[in-house]
Amino acid sequence: MNHSTTVDVRAMDDQHGILMDALNELRLAVVRGSNREEVTHLLNQLIEFTRMHFSSEEQLMEAYDYPGLGEHRDEHQRLLAQIQESAGKMQHAPSMHMRPLLAFLRDGYREHIEGTDKEYGPWLNDRGVF
Repeated sequence: MNHSTTVDVRAMDDQHGILMDALNELRLAVVRGSNREEVTHLLNQLIEFTRMHFSSEEQLMEAYDYPGLGEHRDEHQRLLAQIQESAGKMQHAPSMHMRPLLAFLRDGYREHIEGTDKEYGPWLNDRGVF
């Protein structure tokens, strides 16, 4: 696991790893020149897993009365909207225009995990969640 995507809560770290793997699989499909159907399928999988992950994080934060939950939930909604907008653009973009969209997605996930997500790790750790 890349240290920058570690929040020291194992279940969330595992899910972050799966998200990064799904994003990488999507990137490889684009690089290999996979057909639009496969790329769309991988993108939809990434979106679905992102939804499930965000829900898991929010439930965990809610269970331990994390004070930044409302703000974190808002950021999840913004990020998901950006991902869905990118997905819409990707589905209609020529292959050569997909790479900037992939970079945008990668940066969006990384910034969220390395920024906002890192804030809940110590809060949960202090309450015995690792």
